[in-house]
Amino acid sequence: MRDQQDNQRATPLPHFRPKKPPRFSHHPTPGYAVRGRMWIEKDGEIYLGSGRIALLEQIDQHKSISAAARAMNMSYRHAWLLVEAMNRLAGAPLVQKRVGGPGGGSARLTEEGQKTIARFKALQQAFLAFVSGQSI
Repeated sequence: MRDQQDNQRATPLPHFRPKKPPRFSHHPTPGYAVRGRMWIEKDGEIYLGSGRIALLEQIDQHKSISAAARAMNMSYRHAWLLVEAMNRLAGAPLVQKRVGGPGGGSARLTEEGQKTIARFKALQQAFLAFVSGQSI
């Protein structure tokens, strides 16, 4: 009986390696390629980037910071801090929050938030068009 218990304890748990991010494209283009990322800063602090825009879109869809964070596999605190930073750096709030009660809180994108998403996407398209036209 004791030998069976020792054997059960000695059995190692399966080892799962975390998946590494791909370093190379699955369909590489021969030669050099110019690539870039874009974000907007205000007074040296990041105001908008593609991740923050995705968060704003999720908030617009789910009407909740918590649900948007869950949809993005992000902690509520991190999402809340990003929303606070964007609202502080914007000229007008991008997200309007309502504190929870018996039914829970909610959040909604303001008109300024919707305009900001549209302006960022237009700017990003222009940036990507510029970068794709460059060569070495």
